[in-house]
Amino acid sequence: MQGIPTIVTAVFVFGLMVKGHKESGFAGAVALSIVMLPLIARSAQEVLLLVPGSLREAADALGVARWRTILTVILPAALGGIVTGTILAVARAAGETAPLLVVDGIFNPDQVQLNIFGHGVPNIPVLILETSDLGVPQAFARAWGAAFVLLAMILIANVGARLLLARYRARLSQ
Repeated sequence: MQGIPTIVTAVFVFGLMVKGHKESGFAGAVALSIVMLPLIARSAQEVLLLVPGSLREAADALGVARWRTILTVILPAALGGIVTGTILAVARAAGETAPLLVVDGIFNPDQVQLNIFGHGVPNIPVLILETSDLGVPQAFARAWGAAFVLLAMILIANVGARLLLARYRARLSQ
C-alpha cells in the first residue's frame, strides 16, 4: 500500500465517503490516515525486530507470560522508534495535497469550522493552491508564506524524528 499514489487513495475515499454527501474534514482525515498507516506499520515492524533477543529470552527465563513480556519489555524498548516512525508519517501526510483537494477542497478560508463532519476544513495545501490562483500580489505573498510554514513544519518534524531515532539507537546499543 505504500506505493499507491495518493490520488488513488483520494478517489477511493471520495467514492466511499464524499459521493452523495458533502466534502468534509473527516473524509480528509480518513484519506490522510490511509496514507500514513503503511508507513507507521512498516516502521513499527522494523523497530520491533531491532529489539534484542536477549530481552525476550530474559523474560522467558523468568517465566513471564508472553503478553506481559510484550507489554512490559518489548514495547517500552521499541517505543522511541515507533514514535519516530509516527512522526515521519505525520510529516509526510502534512505535505500531501491530492487527498485534501479531492475530498476537502471546498471551504471558506476566512471562517474556521469546528464541525469536521458537515463542512470542508481549512488546510494549508488547499489554501496555497487557492491563494496562488487569485493573481493578486498580496495573495501570492500569502501563498508563499503558507508554503514556508508548511515546509518549516515538515522540516522540524523530520529533524526531530531523526534526532529521536538517533537517541533510540544509541540507547539500544548500550
